[in-house]
Amino acid sequence: FERIKEELNLGKPLSQAIADGFRNAYSSILDSNATTFLSGLILLLFGTGLILGFAVTLVIGIFTSLFAAIFISRVILELWTRNGRKIEFFSPLTKNLFKDSAFDFVSKRRLYYTISAVIIGAGIVSILLKGFGLGVDFKGGRTYVVRFEKGVSTDDAREALTASFGRAPEVKTYGNLGVEQLRITTDYLVDQTTPEADKQAEAKLKEGLAKAGGGNTEILSSSKVGPTIADDMIWSSLKAVLLGILVVAAYIFVRFRKIAFVYGAIVAVTHDVLMILAVFSVFNGLLPFNLDIDQAFVGALLTIMGYSMNDTVVVFDRVREYLRDNRQRRESIPAIINNALNSTLSRTAVTGLSTMLVLIVLFIFGGETIRGFSFAMLIGVIVGTYSSLFVATPIVVDALTREQASKGTIADTDGAPATIATPKGRVKPQI
Repeated sequence: FERIKEELNLGKPLSQAIADGFRNAYSSILDSNATTFLSGLILLLFGTGLILGFAVTLVIGIFTSLFAAIFISRVILELWTRNGRKIEFFSPLTKNLFKDSAFDFVSKRRLYYTISAVIIGAGIVSILLKGFGLGVDFKGGRTYVVRFEKGVSTDDAREALTASFGRAPEVKTYGNLGVEQLRITTDYLVDQTTPEADKQAEAKLKEGLAKAGGGNTEILSSSKVGPTIADDMIWSSLKAVLLGILVVAAYIFVRFRKIAFVYGAIVAVTHDVLMILAVFSVFNGLLPFNLDIDQAFVGALLTIMGYSMNDTVVVFDRVREYLRDNRQRRESIPAIINNALNSTLSRTAVTGLSTMLVLIVLFIFGGETIRGFSFAMLIGVIVGTYSSLFVATPIVVDALTREQASKGTIADTDGAPATIATPKGRVKPQI
């Protein structure tokens, strides 16, 4: 849709703008989804447990969303406009939003590198000194199946038990429909295995259940459970993720034909993961909601990696387009990439803001169970958008500038070198 807006701004009639918009957007749509699909395929082949389930969902989601974006939306637009009916792609408020923007993303890139390095450095220090809050998925705990005299919501039970245990347990409905049962897992005194610790944990459970509002309760069963995410699963999943990144890097190199884009994509993904880990370590215990590392967090982290790679590749696609079209203008690398970033700024802003609006609603109204997940996703989208503009593409600038300095030429993405020429009177952008 953003590309259709660009075609309309060039003065094209609506039907032609829709056709050209879809055609010109195919490259970035396919490249960004192909990189995500390759990551999902590697996770599907080599992942286990949660990672495998995530990969299945991801791969199905890519095909369904691609079908909807490329085919269904186009059919609807063309059917709507076939008989001369109009459709607006912007309002008076947004028509000129980011039009002719000329932000200089490149010249201050070392400042952005420094900001990211400081945050990541603080996160590393926090991880070494403080660590993470680990959920029952990583630590294990005690599990109880409880029957209530009358219905009680999982949120009410969780709130009452949080006050009793001192931290939120995992609460899920359990058993057949119509039976008022909950399955409760807590890491309270998880490191103690004595009978006294078992009795103390059960006493805290009963104390919380008495305040849950479910009437008389009966503990049907209790057991100790180990971590569902074991060390071998963590390492196998980590290997699958790293292999997926390598495969995506190879695809980017084949498609963009420049190692600079590979550097930018890998740095961006690594940057985003480290930033999220830093936030979850530094702010653990300081915010009024749970920031435990559990299966939901792992799912959020994988989603963020896919979002970051997708957003970065879309920006790279426009950079490649501008590099290819630079044969006549002969602009410097910083000027080319600044122009490319400004041309995609509206798309980046709209995508990021629309995703953040959904996540904000999910964070506020989604309940305690997924609050940590939605918070991780929200921070991840912000960081992913930031890294696409201020980290990944500036890395490409640095890599291409080094190539320029060593060869005295700028090699375009089709492999044909172009000699640098700065026209008289033009101030060369700061490098």
